[in-house]
Amino acid sequence: MSKWSSYYLIRIEFLGFRYHGWQKQNKLKTIQGMVDKTFKFVLGHDNFKTLGCGRTDAKVSADDFVFELFLDEFSDELFLMNRLNSELPSDIRVTSVKETSADFNIIQNPKIKEYHYYFSFGEKSHPFNAPIIRHFGMELDIASMQQAAALFLGTHNFKRYVSKPSENTLFERTILTSKIEPNTRFIETYAPINTFVFKVRSKGFLRYQVRLMFAALLAVGRGEWNLLDLQNSLTNYDGSQMNRIAPSSGLILHKVVF
Repeated sequence: MSKWSSYYLIRIEFLGFRYHGWQKQNKLKTIQGMVDKTFKFVLGHDNFKTLGCGRTDAKVSADDFVFELFLDEFSDELFLMNRLNSELPSDIRVTSVKETSADFNIIQNPKIKEYHYYFSFGEKSHPFNAPIIRHFGMELDIASMQQAAALFLGTHNFKRYVSKPSENTLFERTILTSKIEPNTRFIETYAPINTFVFKVRSKGFLRYQVRLMFAALLAVGRGEWNLLDLQNSLTNYDGSQMNRIAPSSGLILHKVVF
């Protein structure tokens, strides 16, 4: 029998630039560590557990990250949201708290994740953009990158787009969305002119897969790869692993749908 009697799904937004990802790590500042510290203060005890919908890399941000809270007592949803937001640092915000059931499994329940990678190129942009828009100094062929992004659509073996897989890793993944568009979201005073976003959506991603996919698109944009090279990386999946990975700042977990 479970020791917990109440279960909550909590959605948060966060700017990940000063954190080492979601998952708690010894002697490192993480989102989960900050959330748990806040819960301990708000609840007045440490008899609870938090479990995220996945991991995020250091410096990755989120519009919509979901975690489950396990308690042995009932707590009002609105109270939890208001108290958390009053105590969490300004770079983490709770957007919703909803009670769920003991049957819900945040890890195993099917979910679709959408990531956005914001980037600019050419003349160096204002430092204020660093947490959310990754700058690349060289010129990029955006039209070729857009064509290349479309090649990821559908079901492929992403064996070359993963870091340190285990013996049981399933490499086949279905990409539901893969496209590059002009940035229309971050267009404030300091935003650079040549700013774009890579949008990718799937039911599941491998470790570092999104950043490795974008690194391949960058190779196309720089003229180091052509479209056939990228296509071959998906069909000749016994070839060498991708040896470049895109920086984590610029990557945002945009949406999680169960």
